This record gives sequence, structure tokens and C-alpha cells, in this order.
Amino acid sequence: MSKNLVIVESPAKAKTIEGYLGSDFMVKSSFGHIRDLPGKELGVDVDKNFEPKYEISTDKVKVVNELKKLAKGKEVWLATDDDREGEAISWHLKEALGLDDNTKRIVFREITKTAINKAILSPRAIDVDLVNAQQARRILDRLVGFQLSPVLWKKIRAGADRKNLSAGRVQSVTVRIVVEREREIESFNSKSSFKVVAHFLVEKNKVLTAELSKNFEHESEATKFLDDCKEAIFKINSLEVKPTKKSPTAPFTTSTLQQEASRKLGFSVLQTMTVAQKLYESGKITYMRTDSMTLSQDAMDNAKNQIVTAYGEEFSKPRVFKSKDKGAQEAHEAIRPTDFSVQEGGNDRNEKRLYDLIWKRAIASQMSDAIIERTIAKIGISTREEELTASGEVIKFEGFLKVYLESTDDEDEDNKDMLPPLNEGQILALGEMKATERFTRPPARYTEASLVKKLEELGIGRPSTYAPTISTIIKREYVIKEDRAGLQREYREFLLKDKVVNSSVGTENYGSEKAKLFPTNLGIIVNDYLVENFEDVLNYKFTAKVEDEFDDVAEGKVSWQNMIKSFYDEFHTKIEEAEGADASKSGSSYELGVDPESGKKVFAKIGRFGPYIQVGEATDEDKPTFVSVKKGTLISNITYEDAIAILKGPKLPLELGLYEDNPIVVNEGRYGPYVLFDGKYINLDKGEDPLTVTKERAIELIEAKKNTPDGALPRTMAEVDGEAVTIAKGRFGPYIKHGAKYYNIPKTEDPVTIDDKRVGELIIEAKEAAAKKIIREYPENDKVKVLNGRYGPYISIGKRNVKIPKGTVPEELTLEDCLKLGEG
Repeated sequence: MSKNLVIVESPAKAKTIEGYLGSDFMVKSSFGHIRDLPGKELGVDVDKNFEPKYEISTDKVKVVNELKKLAKGKEVWLATDDDREGEAISWHLKEALGLDDNTKRIVFREITKTAINKAILSPRAIDVDLVNAQQARRILDRLVGFQLSPVLWKKIRAGADRKNLSAGRVQSVTVRIVVEREREIESFNSKSSFKVVAHFLVEKNKVLTAELSKNFEHESEATKFLDDCKEAIFKINSLEVKPTKKSPTAPFTTSTLQQEASRKLGFSVLQTMTVAQKLYESGKITYMRTDSMTLSQDAMDNAKNQIVTAYGEEFSKPRVFKSKDKGAQEAHEAIRPTDFSVQEGGNDRNEKRLYDLIWKRAIASQMSDAIIERTIAKIGISTREEELTASGEVIKFEGFLKVYLESTDDEDEDNKDMLPPLNEGQILALGEMKATERFTRPPARYTEASLVKKLEELGIGRPSTYAPTISTIIKREYVIKEDRAGLQREYREFLLKDKVVNSSVGTENYGSEKAKLFPTNLGIIVNDYLVENFEDVLNYKFTAKVEDEFDDVAEGKVSWQNMIKSFYDEFHTKIEEAEGADASKSGSSYELGVDPESGKKVFAKIGRFGPYIQVGEATDEDKPTFVSVKKGTLISNITYEDAIAILKGPKLPLELGLYEDNPIVVNEGRYGPYVLFDGKYINLDKGEDPLTVTKERAIELIEAKKNTPDGALPRTMAEVDGEAVTIAKGRFGPYIKHGAKYYNIPKTEDPVTIDDKRVGELIIEAKEAAAKKIIREYPENDKVKVLNGRYGPYISIGKRNVKIPKGTVPEELTLEDCLKLGEG
């Protein structure tokens, strides 16, 4: 029987570690935190030096009882993560299990046999300072959230479910960053200028591209330049060859991993951390929550061996990276593979892709500089003082570029091509020269990754907080992440060719957005209210200062109670003031002016179903009238002129007349604008305004729908097992309906041409796949099953899906357990 009990927080981690320790060790999981502040009360006694009231989470009672039994008569080793959160979990385990103060605490940053055995040989006590830093964060965030959120419930009248409104110390500041960027974009005035690019014909049919370093502000200046170049002689005035080098970037920290995984793999911040957690727990990478750029000497030696073996001695250059962040924990390591000789890791495609990214970044950090030869040609114009510039690069030695190059958020970034052979004094033949109108662009909206970068720059939050913070503001619908179609605009272009200048007007798309973060009306309203009434809480410098104070607590420099007291007294006074303030100034309603026809006040408001214009007030003799505004419109942007135009213009639903004796109706629904015709819903193109759709455009969409293969759906197929079968198309694509069951049709199958035999095969395949998902069934109640889904096990009760609490073993659930969870 095992003499030792090792407790970790993750079952996957427990499984990996158990494989490295002998039979004397039993490894069990706490399934994360076991104790927390109560969910339905403040749980902090502000009159007793902020004493917290911790309780065992209801879904962890069984886990705690089991661990208590297992701990009896055994040496207990607390092996939770090596950070503040992990230290706190160990402390809570010690308290809840009634363990001795001398209970052994072991830490490691990678789950390998060497690291585990080394940790066993050097146990320590629980670091109370780290625990207090985590307690300070948890208690301060509880005080802010628990006392500020009810103020929002009382003051914000935005048609939202009041309990869905919340505020948080980091969450609200993050929303502020997104809102302020949106306002920068709104106030930005784009200016046009003319960029000149010339193409010269050189020997062997090669083209040399050169640009003028400045843009012309006015059309007349651009055309004058082209006119002057009609008879010009173009000569290479100087040719400069500069050897230069490019150095690799540091191995990944949490935030740089999130940014690069977003750019290169398209991962969200949460997805990156979820996949990285799996790689860590399976022993493939070091701990994924870190702000350190450092590699251990063992890791550097391991990387060097791999580089020399794979690429040669000249590609190796050991490097030590230091963080500029004074709070970075250099004793920890950057994110790296646990073994550089393992070039592929992970159990699924995403794990393999992220592991590959981590491996390449870490190995590249220990490689030689890339040696680059940069050539810059200055081209003189005989009729002008300006010079054109052509530049190019050639890689003389790949160095780290053989493995990896960091991506960039700069959309204008491009690689410079190698120039054709050139000589100083060489006369160039002009092929053509263009002066093209270009427009300045507003600041870019944030992606999840660039928002993380901004938070890190401002010193707001820490590696463990980025992903949950961004997930929260999206879940609360303060911010929406989506793609948006761009708009079209005209631009002018002047072309000099064969000594003649011609002008033309082209069109281009601009402003399209992919996976960007936009503030919602609700987000703006809540932000404006909080900034006006709690500016200190939403102040960037203050929020960063609090993070520094947490660091001071972790280092034992400051008492956590004193740190919280210095914040709380003033904060609580502001809460009391806000509760007594006028609720009409919540920002959910904007008075715009007076309706010229009725003489009543006109408001822009936000309601449960989106923005709308209201004419009149509830106190008027006649009831107010309401007109919906296009979804996505920010009410803070609606002017009086906009409101009057909306009131006078067409309104949804919009009837466009008859076609083939059926009415055509345009409307907007939950999934966007559509045309309703003969009982069928036909979506408008993304970005198309339903209020501007003409009858001709609607008929075009109707006919297009008829002529597409989907127009042949639904189809009736042969019965299978005595039950009717139809094929139709729904919101998520084509599907088979067999009796009362629905099955998706794979993308490889054509729902219009698929035959009866293949449909029968797909039904059998789908049933077999469904059977594999079943973890437990109950003969006494066939409506209840425990299933394995895309996001893990869950309980299916009839048509409802019920989440299984953390710490519960799905295979052990009885029918009574399932029904109880269903009631909850």
C-alpha cells in the first residue's frame, strides 16, 4: 500500500506524474480550487480587517472527503502549480484537510521524470506571502465586483437582464480600452494623398520597382510631378549595399504565445491557454503561465545539441533573454518544450500545431543571427530634385530564419524582394509611373491578441488573468468579437506611360474587419457610467499600481490587509455616493431634440432587442412611438438628423409589393436581415442594409435562391427502418431528418444529388457514432444518459443538457445523481 499521497489540481497532471513515481506514491487530483468565498454573499468582513469567509464548494465536498480518507496515515505532498494560484490551492487543501503546517510542498515547472524526482528531493513549506498575494487579489476583486455590480443593476436602464450586468477591477478597465479605441476610430478624419510608384525595365525582362519617399497632398502636385517626368532621364545616382543582421526573439511568455498563436494559428486567447494546458499536463511543455523569458542552463544545452545535430555548429548561438518588466519572475522559465529532441507533440491537430510553434520559437531563440545584405538604389530624375528609392534584401546566411520568423500585427509589413543586377550611373528605361490616391487609416481595432499586448503594456493584469478577462467581457456582451464587411470608395489614379499621362477612377474595399473586438451599446453605457462615477477604479495607472502592490505582498513587503484598506475606504464612499445619485444619467438614453411634426422630444435608446428611436415620453398624454434602428448601430453615434431621417424613412418590416402573386417582405431577425417570400427566408448579403433593398434586388435574391441547388430542398427520401426520411437545410447546414432524429450531412456529400442508399448508410454511421458517445445509460429511464461531447462529459435529460460539476466522475453517476443535477 502507498505510503505517500501527492495532491495536484488536475486529473491529467495526476495521471502523468503517477507514471513517474513508484508504487510508494499515490497521486490524486483536487480538480482545481476546493474552497472559495461564498457565491451569494460578500464573504468578507470589512469590519474585522477584511477577514474572508471561505467555504468548500458544493461540487468539491465529495472530493475533499475522499482526500481526507486517503491522507490518513500517509505522508502528504502538495504539488499544485508553481504560482500564486497554485500556492493558494495548496494552502486551502492544507486548511480543509486539516494537514500539519509542516506538510511538504513541492514545485516544478515541467512534468518530466527528472523534474518530479528533483522536486521530491527538495520539498519546502507553503509560501504564505504568495498565498496572501492571491488572497489580496481575490478579496479586492470580490469587494469591487460585489459592491459595484448592484449599483449598475439600479442605475443602468438599458433593457438588459440586470443580473447580467457586472463590473470588475480588471474587466471594466479592459472594456474601457476597447471603448476608447472605438471613439478614436469614430473621431478619425481620413486624409488622402498621392503615392508615386515607378516601374523600370531592366535587362532580361526584369522590372525594378521604385517609390518616391514622400506623398503629394494635392492632385495638382501629383500630376505636375508626372508631367515633369515625361521627358526625364532616370539614372542610378547611388547604390548602397549594407550588410545587416536580424536577431531572433525571446522564447514565449504567456502573452507573446497568445499573440503569436492568434496571428499564425487563428486561436483565441482562451483556446491557446486550453491547448497549452493539455500540452503541459501531458509533460510536453513547461508551465504555460509565465512572464519570464529565461531558459534554464539545462534547456539551453539541450537546445544547442538539437541545433548542432540538425543544422550544424554555425547555426548555434546560446542566448540569455531578460524581461524588461520589473515584476517578471526570472527564477521561472519561458514556455518551451521539455525535450527539444521531440519535434512533434500533442494528441490532436491543435495540440500539434501549438507545440510546433512553441518548439520553433524556443529553438530559434538559441540560434545564430540571420545575415542579410540590404541594397538601396537612389534614382535621380533629370527634371526634378527628388529621388526615387528602390530597395531589396538577400539572405546571405539563414541563421534562425531556417526555423522561425515572428509574425507582425502591421498590415503593411511586406518582404523586400531581391533587386536585379544594377550599376551606379546606369540609365533606366521607364515602363510606367503611377500616382495613386491613398487614404490614411484610423487606429486598428483590437484583436484578442493585440488587446492582451495592450494590457501587458499598461501593466494591467497578469498572465493568468488575460484569457478569463477577455472571455468575461464577451460573455457579458460588453464587447462583441466578429467579422465585418468593408465599404467601397473611389480613388483617383494617374498613369504616365509612353510620355502620356492618363487619369482614371477605381474602386477599392476598405475597413473590412476580421475577428476584431467591437464595443456594444451596453458596453459603452456601462463604461461611461463607471468612468464618470468611479474614475479611480477604471484608471489605467491605478489598476497597474494595484498589480505592483500584489507583487509587494507576494514578496512580503506589504501586509495584504493594509493594501486593501488603502483602497477600500475611498471606494466604499464612492459606492454610497453613486447609490444616491440621479439614475437618469446612465447613458442608456440620449435626448436628441424635438420632432418637427409632433413637437415631442426625440430620444435614442437601447432596449432589450437593440437600439431604437423614441418619440415622446411615458408621461405624455399619447403613448410614445418607437422605431427600431439597424442592429449594431451605436446609439451614442446617432445624431438628431439621423433620428429624423429614420423616422421619416422606411421602417421594418418593409413590404415591397407582390411577385408571382406572393408578397415580398424585408425584415431583420435574430440572425440578420432577410427577405421573406412564399414562406421562405432568404438572407441578405453581409453588410446589406435591409431598409435600402429595392423590389428588383429582392426578386434577384428570390430567383437566385430558386436556381441554386439548395432550392431543391427539402427532399423526401425512402423510409429507413419504417420511419420517414427527409433532407433539408437549416441554420447549421444540410441535415437528414429520420423520424424524430436529426443528423448532419457531411460537407463531402451533396444534399441535392445524394441517393437513398447513401442516406441509409449515413444514418447507420451517425447512430454508431452516437453510441460511442454514451458513457452511461439507465434502463429504468431511457430519457437520461451520460454522454461524452465536444467539450467533455455531460448529462442528457430528454431535450436538456446538464453540466457535470468539476470533480465528479461521470462513470460513477447514478440515475438519482443525474436527476438531482437536472433539478439544480
